Amino acid sequence: MRARDIMTSPAITVKPEVPVRGAAALLVSHGFTALPVVDDDKRLVGIVTEADLLRNGYVDESRGSKVAEVMTAPAFALDVDAWAEVIARVMLDERVRCVPILDGSQVAGVVTRRDLVRVLARADTTVSAEVQRVLDLYGGGRKWTVVVRDGEAVIGAEKPDEDTERVLTALAGSVAGVLRVRVLTGGK
Repeated sequence: MRARDIMTSPAITVKPEVPVRGAAALLVSHGFTALPVVDDDKRLVGIVTEADLLRNGYVDESRGSKVAEVMTAPAFALDVDAWAEVIARVMLDERVRCVPILDGSQVAGVVTRRDLVRVLARADTTVSAEVQRVLDLYGGGRKWTVVVRDGEAVIGAEKPDEDTERVLTALAGSVAGVLRVRVLTGGK
């Protein structure tokens, strides 16, 4: 599963000249922990987090009035094709709650810890049904069996060639809640 499959999109962003109070109000009204900060071309220039606002409002003696004065820059970002495992590792290693997701140089969305936990919380039966639906659309009349347990999708397929196996793995892996994919030959 990749960032594009789980990100919140479009991302709500702010510009550096936005007042700090405006950014705080956006965070509160949307229940976010961070907002990407973008320039006029929608390129990422930083991120303003709850921690940035708390530091500015309660701790720092020199308080900023604009987002540019309190944001974290540069901001760490990942590509829309980044794997969920990579995003989770970055969040844990860097101790961040929100990672902006880029499509080229522009912000396409964000992935939060909550987005990743939401994927983990999906019931295996729900995930299995969705994988089955996706594979049936691709199938061209062929049928595959799908069983999902603890996020691992096991696909039974009759003699798939390498290309078909790759496609099955990619399609199943794009479903939110699938953490790993195995293709079993012989329909087992």
